[in-house]
Amino acid sequence: MPRPLIWLLIAAPAVMMIAFFTLMLTANNDPVERRAGVRVSGEADIGGPFTLVDHTGTTVTDADFHGRAMLIYFGYTYCPDICPFSLQIMGAALDQLDPAERARIQPVLITVDPQRDTVEQLARYVTSPAFPDGLVGLTGTEEQIAEAAGAYRIVYRRAETEEAGDYLMDHSSIVYLMDGEGEFVDIFTHGTDPQAMAARLQDFLEEEGAS
Repeated sequence: MPRPLIWLLIAAPAVMMIAFFTLMLTANNDPVERRAGVRVSGEADIGGPFTLVDHTGTTVTDADFHGRAMLIYFGYTYCPDICPFSLQIMGAALDQLDPAERARIQPVLITVDPQRDTVEQLARYVTSPAFPDGLVGLTGTEEQIAEAAGAYRIVYRRAETEEAGDYLMDHSSIVYLMDGEGEFVDIFTHGTDPQAMAARLQDFLEEEGAS
């Protein structure tokens, strides 16, 4: 696939999210969830080095995950619906792989709400039976999260609610497939069918095994 087309497909969700946030700032319209899927493959400038803290309190970098493919999702534990739904889809897709295939993929949740998503909060959240087995939760400082989100072209912002002191986080809802060297492979947008995700993962693993 030509590189300009890949960039167009990658940039589209972020551009749409930025437009959405702009609308939110100037009007009181209710947010609309994106359901359409996007599939891309090939070289793209997505991902990069990061230093964060996992749900056990251990400082980790992107290099600690090398050797296994990763499914990375940016969300937060207080998310009422979109994040749990996306993680459940991820888990359902991974459950369709055989044990050998499953062992080659590490699911990861990177918070966009480090203020509330402490190590302890993430530790409770990632062990939910509804989410993928072995899900790793990552948090960090505001600056560390912003750097990681920027590397993955994630758009997010705090949205105050009517209840004093409470807030939600508006954010891109995308699952990234990265290979064992941390290189971008593909994306799955919100609402991707778990069967379709599982089939893409199997294709990727087969391609990796043949290379």
